[in-house]
Amino acid sequence: MTIEKNIQEILKTLEPEATRLHKTPHRVAESYKELFCGYTQSPEQVVGDALYEAPTSEIIALRNIPFTSTCEHHMLPIIGHAHVGYFPDKQIVGISKLVRLVECFARRLQLQERLTLEIAQAVHNVLAPKGVAVVISAEHLCIAQRGPKKSGVQLVTRHFSGVFCSDRALREEFLRTCCL
Repeated sequence: MTIEKNIQEILKTLEPEATRLHKTPHRVAESYKELFCGYTQSPEQVVGDALYEAPTSEIIALRNIPFTSTCEHHMLPIIGHAHVGYFPDKQIVGISKLVRLVECFARRLQLQERLTLEIAQAVHNVLAPKGVAVVISAEHLCIAQRGPKKSGVQLVTRHFSGVFCSDRALREEFLRTCCL
């Protein structure tokens, strides 16, 4: 059964007489293609050949990368910002590719904890840097619209590897630069 037919069945269950919804199943199916396009992408495809020789041995960080995702438990939106940094070894990546990596994993059914780890692992696998740092803060509409019904609540997740684990000062520098 297609997404369109499944949505049609859901709508019949919710509002059996609603003829105004006859185009909704098609619209939902089309929106799902966009919302979940991350399943058709790999980190290697996203980065492509945008790798360059590292001219620096300092933290490279991109902060406030906006994203939307979809909670895998309730299929409701997650809206937040990611902060992604790495300490290069031999190569750097074009900064737009960091944004695209966030998007690649955000455009899947997600748990924020997994999203944080997947982004960090992708940066590590593609660049082989000396360390990776990822911090994500996001509002989950499953908290705002159902259950506790509290808007503005932010979940913060983070993942550090390599020198960001072993060097406290470096980790604190990343946090000051990106998260405060």
